[in-house]
Amino acid sequence: MAKRIASQLFVSRLSAYTTDESLRQLFSPFGLITQARLIRDSRTQRPKGFGFVTFESEDDAQKALKALDGKIVDGRLIFVEPAKEVEAPTTNMTSNKA
Repeated sequence: MAKRIASQLFVSRLSAYTTDESLRQLFSPFGLITQARLIRDSRTQRPKGFGFVTFESEDDAQKALKALDGKIVDGRLIFVEPAKEVEAPTTNMTSNKA
């Protein structure tokens, strides 16, 4: 069974002090989390201020979204929204020259 994208949330404007574990703890009251991860800079390994939380249930993800979107966490106003599915980049290198 394919993972439904609606059970994954995108969380932005996180504090620089947020960790993967604190992100998981923030969202855990709303249901079973299968993954909570911050996106890190590849060079410095510092968090970029956003991450993803994946719930086992789409309903739990919706509850978390409604409860936490627009809330202040660690002194920062955070935004929570359904994660968008990313398309693979195309290799078509044609240009539109006139």
